[in-house]
Amino acid sequence: MSLYFWLLLGSIVVPLFLSFDKRLRFYRQWKYVLPSIVLVAVIYILVDVYFTRHGYWGFNDQYLSGIRIFDLPIEECLFFIVVPYASIFLHESILEYFPQVKLGKQANNILSRSLIAGSFLLVVFNTGKSYTLYIFIKLALVLVLARLLHSKSIRSFFLTFLVILIPFLIVNGVLTGSFIHDEVVWYNNAENLEVRIFTIPVEDFAYAFSMILLNLVLIERLKKLY
Repeated sequence: MSLYFWLLLGSIVVPLFLSFDKRLRFYRQWKYVLPSIVLVAVIYILVDVYFTRHGYWGFNDQYLSGIRIFDLPIEECLFFIVVPYASIFLHESILEYFPQVKLGKQANNILSRSLIAGSFLLVVFNTGKSYTLYIFIKLALVLVLARLLHSKSIRSFFLTFLVILIPFLIVNGVLTGSFIHDEVVWYNNAENLEVRIFTIPVEDFAYAFSMILLNLVLIERLKKLY
């Protein structure tokens, strides 16, 4: 198996196993979680295909299985299923044991508005950088959507995301070249801010935040429909 696949397997095996824990019983939420993950994955994969074809980023074949779907490595497609599932599971697990973990309303409003304003400024001053533009437009839109829908998840997600960052730093770190000889995923630095935390482009943090938050907002809506 490829290195990328091993990373995905390592990311999903524990959350999947613990989904059947007697206290968590996360499998009971699959009817909300899985449709949300699939819908968001389709959106992100379509953009991923476009960016890959235009050379904004690409993949190192020595760390891949060689199987491709729509010009993307199959591992990259699975990324949009595995990482959201593991992240949502971790978010829900934290809240199960620590339901009080959430920001106050005022702090939530200040932080949300600050991120929206900051994203707007980054977009205005980086119109020539496609990855930066895409990420921060998306982050702003997801935050606005969460506010318009009066999402309750966002108040706790601001804090649970700090825990989610721990496995994120490991997995994304390896993908971007930490601990290995070369990168699994390479980036065209002409299309981003060229600011990295370890080996991870700073945009990837906003990428992960918006992707997971969008899933949480959709899950909330699905729960209200059923």
